[in-house]
Amino acid sequence: MSREGDVDESKRATLRRFAALGATSPLVGLAKESESDAPGALLGYVAATPGAHFSKIRDDLQLGTGETQHHLRRLEREGTVESREDGEYRRYFPADRFSEFEQVALGYLRRETPRGMVVALLRDPEASGTALAEQLGVSAPTVSKYASQLEDAGLISRERGYQLERPETLLLLLVQHADSFGPEAAELAADADDIVSYDP
Repeated sequence: MSREGDVDESKRATLRRFAALGATSPLVGLAKESESDAPGALLGYVAATPGAHFSKIRDDLQLGTGETQHHLRRLEREGTVESREDGEYRRYFPADRFSEFEQVALGYLRRETPRGMVVALLRDPEASGTALAEQLGVSAPTVSKYASQLEDAGLISRERGYQLERPETLLLLLVQHADSFGPEAAELAADADDIVSYDP
């Protein structure tokens, strides 16, 4: 098979895999029939990876920009998917599933350093900025920059060190969608029972 054929088959396999996920969505009945696998694949992808931004969805599903825009707009019009702006990104979610706080949180959890900070603070609510920087392998100014963003977003308070707002909700989001985050989320999910009992 030609290299182009390999790419096409890979794209078809990816679309079919996520379309199968989309078929199990409670919203699937709202999506109109389509000759393309793309709408179902997009619905499945967004359900499995809530808070993913446009470019990642497009690239992971191996779709063109125009094709992705067309089908996502259609899914939004049909009420199966919703989106919100997040700085330079537009992030997508299954419709009517997440609160505004959860959507904002998922947007930050899709970013490596903020996610690492949240995971570290769930494990050790007393962690200092210096400790977070050392653990994540980033500079103290980087931690401070993201801490300011997380505070503005309502996810942490800096009145007394770094304190997570609604830590149970953040933990639940990480555990429910651990497979779509990095390995630290999977490890956190495995330890969730112990973490739930902490008293910040």
